[in-house]
Formats: sequence, C-alpha cells, structure tokens
Amino acid sequence: MSRKKKKPEEKETNPLHKEFGLWSNMKYVLRNMFEAVPMFKLYIPVGIICAPLMNYLWTFIAKFVVDMITGQGEAAELLRLCAIVTGIQIIATVLNSWRGSKWSWFIYVRTKMKVEFNRKAMTIDFKNTEDPQVLDCREKGEMAANDNNNGIEGMMRQTVGFMESLAVIAVGFAIMGSTNVWLAGLMILLSLACFMVRNKANKDCKEKVWDPLAPWWRKNNYLTDTTCNFEAAKDIRMFGLADWLTKKFRKEKKVRYEAQKLNEKIWCRSAVFQNICFAVSQGTVYGWLIYKAAKGEMTIGSFSLYVASAQTFYAGIIQIMENIANLFQRSREVDDWRSFLTFDGGDPDEGKDVPSLDKYEFTFKNVFFKYPKAEKYALKNLSLTLKAGERLAVVGLNGAGKSTFIKLLLRLYEPTEGEILLNGVNIKEYSKNSYYRVFAPVFQDVNLFAFPLAENVSMKSPESTDRILSEKCLADAGLADKLAGLPKGIDTEMLKVIYDDGTDLSGGEKQKLALARALYKNAPVVVLDEPTAALDALAESKLYSDFDKLIGGKTAVYISHRLSSTQFCSRVAMFRDGEMAELGTHRELMDKNGEYAKMFRLQAQYYVDDPEEVPYNAG
Repeated sequence: MSRKKKKPEEKETNPLHKEFGLWSNMKYVLRNMFEAVPMFKLYIPVGIICAPLMNYLWTFIAKFVVDMITGQGEAAELLRLCAIVTGIQIIATVLNSWRGSKWSWFIYVRTKMKVEFNRKAMTIDFKNTEDPQVLDCREKGEMAANDNNNGIEGMMRQTVGFMESLAVIAVGFAIMGSTNVWLAGLMILLSLACFMVRNKANKDCKEKVWDPLAPWWRKNNYLTDTTCNFEAAKDIRMFGLADWLTKKFRKEKKVRYEAQKLNEKIWCRSAVFQNICFAVSQGTVYGWLIYKAAKGEMTIGSFSLYVASAQTFYAGIIQIMENIANLFQRSREVDDWRSFLTFDGGDPDEGKDVPSLDKYEFTFKNVFFKYPKAEKYALKNLSLTLKAGERLAVVGLNGAGKSTFIKLLLRLYEPTEGEILLNGVNIKEYSKNSYYRVFAPVFQDVNLFAFPLAENVSMKSPESTDRILSEKCLADAGLADKLAGLPKGIDTEMLKVIYDDGTDLSGGEKQKLALARALYKNAPVVVLDEPTAALDALAESKLYSDFDKLIGGKTAVYISHRLSSTQFCSRVAMFRDGEMAELGTHRELMDKNGEYAKMFRLQAQYYVDDPEEVPYNAG
C-alpha cells in the first residue's frame, strides 16, 4: 500500500514554526557557545589544527620509510623527520586530550540555554499554556534540548566537527590533487551525491516521522506519567483501569512502531546508495594508482601515500558531508527550539507599573470572552464594578462563568471584546508582572513545590523569606497543629522529589497552605477561587468566616458554587450560562426570590442552625 505524499503546504501546519536557515542557526549556537564558555575560542582552532595532523602525519612517514627501503631515501633524514613528527604528534595528542576532557562544556551550554527555554515556558501568557499549537511547539523545542547528539547540543558538536573535517579534506585535496586533480574532483562529486541522499533522508524522517509524532509524545508522556505515578494508584486499582490503560498504551505504541518502520525504510535506501558510491570511488582510485605505478611514474612510497591518503580523504569528504547533512537535520531541530523561544507569547513586563494607590477599583465594561477555538462565549456582556474594600461573592453552578470571570480579573486572559479598567485605566496599559502583584489568589488546585515549608508559604527564595511571618500565616490559616507535628517545623521539605524525607499534605491542608500564601503576600485584593472544595460545608463556612476577619479591609472576591460566603459579603453576583443573572446584597437577592434565593434555601441546611426558620423572603 503506497503512502500518500504530503503536499508542500501540508508539511508544516503549525503557524508558530519558523525556519531560520543553516547559517543563522550555526551562528546562533556559536554565539551561545562563546558567551557561555569563552574558552571555545581556543578549543575550536586547536581542533582545526590537530585534525589533519592526526589523520595524515604518519602517512607521510610511511612514504619515506618505503622509499628508504627501496633505496630512494636516506636513513639519517628519515630519523630526523621521525623525531620532528613524533614531537608534533605528542603536542597534538596532548592538545586533543585536553579537548577531549572539555566535552562537558557542550553540556553546560545546552543546560544553560535550557534554563532560558524553561523561563520562556513559565512567562508566556497563561492562555498559551492551554493552546495545543503552543504545546506542540514547546514539545518539539523540548526534544531539541534533551539529547547530547541531537538538537541544540548536536548542532554545537556538528558545527565544530564540520570545521575540523573541512581542514582534513583541504589537506587531502592538496595531496590527491598533486597526482590527479580530476580524481580528487570525482571523489568530491561522489561524496556530494551521498550527502544529498543523506540530507533528503534526514529531511524525510523529520517531516514524515518525527514531526507527526509530536502529538504522540504528549499522549505517551501523559500515559506514562499516569500509569507510573502513584498518585493515581488508588483510582487505577479501585476502578479497574489497568486493562483499559494498557489497551490505550498498546494502541499508541503501534503508532510509534509504524513510524519507526518508516524511519528504517528511509535510511536503508540511503545506506545502499552510499555504499555503492564508496565502491566506485575506491575502485577508481586504486585503478588510477596501479596504472601510474605500473608505468613507473610513481614510486612505491608515493603509491602507499596516495592509497592511504585517498581513504582518509574520501572518509573526510564523507565525514564533512555527513556533518553537513547532520547540520541540516540539527538545524531543523534548532528551528523548533528557536520557534518556541521567539514566538510572541506575551511579555509580562511590557507596559507601565501599577502605581501605589489608596484604593483599587475594577470595572468590567461590556466584556465578552471566548476561549480559543471555542464556538460559544464563556462570558457575555459583563458590566460590573468591584469597589475598593468590598467583599464580592461570585456564585453559580459549575460552568456558569465564575472561574472565567476570575481569569479575566487576574489578567490570565484578555477580553475578547470590551475592556477592564483599574481606577479608570485599561489594565492592558500595565505590565502583567506589576499587575499580578495587586492580587493574592487562592485557587482550587493547590500546587506544592519541592521547597521547604517556609518558602512554600512565601513563594520566594530562602534569603527573601520572612520565616517568622511564614509561621504566623500558617498558624492563622489553621495549620498550627500540623506545623507543631513536623520534625523540622517550618524548615520541613515538601514532597519527596528532592529529599526522601519530604512531607506531603492532605487536600484540606493544601487549601489552608494556599490561604497562608495569600496572607503572606499581603496584596490589596484577595481572590478565592473555590479553594475549599476539599472541605465539607461547615468547615468551608468557618474557614471563609475566619479568613475574612484576617484580611481586614482588603478587597476580596469569593468564588464558590456553595453559598457559605455570601452572608458576610457586601454583594453577590449570580452567574448563569456565562452571564451575570443577578447582582445585589444577600438580602436584596433573597427578597427578589430569584435563582439565588432558591439555591440558598436548598443549601441553607449547611449554614444555619434550623433551615425551617429561613423565611421565604428573608436573608
């Protein structure tokens, strides 16, 4: 069954992909090499000098030995030459040994560049973290930094190898050209043909095998993490997921196997062609040299020189052609790397700083929002003012638009239509990093980091962390007893990723830790986006009430599908199907007897001593 060939426009469908070109990528990696390790400026020239010496030096000695044996040379001259060559060889060997001990420099440069790549991933707009095209672009870029011989590091090594091979074939061409320049030219042409075939194989493999596998890697990594991550162990066993996940694994592995078969087929054709070219090259060289020797136009020593040099020369040409082919392949991988680094993911520092204000008032003016590639609006025509110092409860069923409202308020997303103002100024005028400092958010999903507990509260480096304040915030958030039971107290490491004696927290404890983070940050606006999902209704009501007292006169937004926070809030915004259906105080909405009142009565049993005493129109 024949494979349908992709049209040129189908080869690269990701609009984020860019092609920078071979020379641009070579200069890019060399610039990074020289900036990270200035000694590369010595490392590379030493290699260019040593490569031809190591390849051809003793070939000349062999020629003079043979000539001496056949009576065409003097022993004294040969001994002097051997002494000189031996000295050169020792120096070259020492220099090569020094170079060989410095290959860790390549790894250092790659890991240094990877740090910048990771920083890019952490600073792109939040919306991009949910965009499949960005995820695929990042995945392909990530693959360009995870191997010694491919991607970024492979490009560095191949660039250095290309320069050294160029020096080898330059000397080889001078040697072979001295007997027959056309013979040297033929060897170059055959090598060039091998290069073109190899380069085509590299390109075909990337476009037909590896690029299409980018989504596969994401799926495979997810399945691998899920099946090997013990956090999912209980669900897998209790719900009998092992067979089903194994079936999905096998299905995905078939995709990988078929891709590998295509990869091997492409390279098999390339190898056959290259071997044929080698046979033609060597047959032609030997034929010419035998012809010259038989006619007496070449000494036996010269014959041995040219035979040995021909093999080295051809191997050098093949090597440099392979270098070039590999350079093109590595360059395509560096394209992936640079595509992610250079795509406009949003500069969090672009814009002016939010000034220090006495009050922070936020106004949504006719705001619409639609998630990328979504057909329906997640938020429609929202006009709302969050006043300084007020408590706003945002309630509604799941999918009503509550979390979308928060993402827009926090500027994790920008409105599709309309605008959001901070004290009358469009928030787009401010840098995101400056704007983020206005908020202390507490999200439903709380991430622990492999830091000590104190830094998990402060979210700062150890030297910037106020350990006494961290401890106080933990106690205020309800973790005093937990803290007292930890062997190292505030210095206890979280998780077991780095330290074997690290500690994890339960779901409820993580939520309280998130509250401690918000208290520590001490921002003027506090946002709680359903952070109490792991708690029961009574515990949630008490936590909200206690936390509300702790934040004093700060502005606060409480998001929940349960109504434990609404009674002490200044106003309540009821969301439904992406729209704000009701807005008012708790009492006003109860008197209105709309959806909010119905939901509150349904849940009232959790928040009052006797739900039967809640009147039909009372708050």
